[in-house]
Amino acid sequence: MVKNKKILIIIIAVLAVLPLIFKSDSFHNIMVLLLIYATLGEAWNIITGFAGQISFGHAAFFGIGAYTSSVLFYRFDISPWAGMVLGGIFAAVVALIISYPTFRLKGSYFAIATLAVAEIIKQLFVSWKFVEGATGISLPIVDDSWLCMEFHTTKLPYIYIALGLFAIVIFVCNYIENSKTGFYLKAIRESHEVAESIGINTTNYKTLAMVISAFISAFAGSLYAQYVLYIDPFMIFTLDISIKIVLLTVLGGIGNIYGPLIGASILIPLSEITRVQLGGTGRGIDLMIFGLLVILVACYQPKGIIGLVNKVAKKFKKEGEGNVEANS
Repeated sequence: MVKNKKILIIIIAVLAVLPLIFKSDSFHNIMVLLLIYATLGEAWNIITGFAGQISFGHAAFFGIGAYTSSVLFYRFDISPWAGMVLGGIFAAVVALIISYPTFRLKGSYFAIATLAVAEIIKQLFVSWKFVEGATGISLPIVDDSWLCMEFHTTKLPYIYIALGLFAIVIFVCNYIENSKTGFYLKAIRESHEVAESIGINTTNYKTLAMVISAFISAFAGSLYAQYVLYIDPFMIFTLDISIKIVLLTVLGGIGNIYGPLIGASILIPLSEITRVQLGGTGRGIDLMIFGLLVILVACYQPKGIIGLVNKVAKKFKKEGEGNVEANS
């Protein structure tokens, strides 16, 4: 765990320095989106990577966070910081409510149920006049302000807010992974029946994982809304977001805290570069390429890129030990 903390500190330090070295707006935009999606991947990893419950509906929690902070700022002039916290609470409550019926399902049935829940929530927001329905919300434009989380002359503040959120989340995930709760969740992932047989309340722990995951996802949604300054149900509650979260985590390494960052570091630059270079004609090409990478990884290294890295590291370690023994 101590080793993990040192590695995480180095990663956070590198991410903090990169935008100061590469100062282009396009790079800064990629950094903001990369950190937001890496945070979403960490959140998804808690319920799926640790607890083994595959969710295709995390766009719902992302959207609830985005809409909560946006509506509060748009209608009541409440700071997005407060909206971010309230959004997290609302998403956690929704996760708590839907957990009881959905966790009675297993495997693919649970995954389909989460997808259905996300679609239901999307349709509710499409029809809800208070949140401007299908028209969406354009957030008020104000002067650069940390209180209102708006910056128009530089993207650096957004990068460091996103980095701060990601840093907190990845340290929390590291703590959970090495805690009693983490071991219980992994036991549930390996065998639901065996976990229950040794006295683990599987429903309670899966619900806890879902609530934490939803809370974090909502924070990322609030930040995203404040970054783009416009949201509507079709861009926030889209299946595309849920699928991206799944793909980047699987590619990087599901069940590993480094996986979402590795996956996001590949998917987000790929998405942005194809969008800029090809425009509308290249829509979906990034997911096609990324999907091919996921297939290759699934076939040859199911533990993702981090699994491949660990495998290579172990190989070099064994060779090093062999050389030492030979020399002695």
